[in-house]
Amino acid sequence: MTIKDELAAELKEAMKAKDARRRDVIRQVQSEVAVAKSEPGFKGEADDALYERVISSYVKKMAKSKEEYEGLGERGAAMAEKLAFEVEYLDRWLPKKLGEDETRKLVKSQIESLGVAGDEKAAGRVIGTLMKDHGDDLDGSLVNRLVREELAAS
Repeated sequence: MTIKDELAAELKEAMKAKDARRRDVIRQVQSEVAVAKSEPGFKGEADDALYERVISSYVKKMAKSKEEYEGLGERGAAMAEKLAFEVEYLDRWLPKKLGEDETRKLVKSQIESLGVAGDEKAAGRVIGTLMKDHGDDLDGSLVNRLVREELAAS
């Protein structure tokens, strides 16, 4: 079953169950896909790759917004909770990324192989090499944070 079909089935189920949060996030993804399909240069069908790209982009934006709302304290708590639900709900359609421990091992290995331990100015080089070699498996913001931590610690 394609992601499009899964989302359509989930939308029907959410509407029957009167689950507004799930209904709204699915509709938002469908809107984002429609926008992506209307972009200049888009050709073909809305396949799983397009849905994964759109969902990934949307989740990234919502995760960042969630952090900002959390920074507002009680005033942003309801919105942060809504966005946390959306991120968690859509996660199942995203390709799985390496966790912090596995990513840290790759970071340490890359720093060692480039011979840049202790050189904080080499962060971009380390991140670029890692993302080029393992980009599909890594969370870019996690890589960025870990590279800076490891270079500062060495």
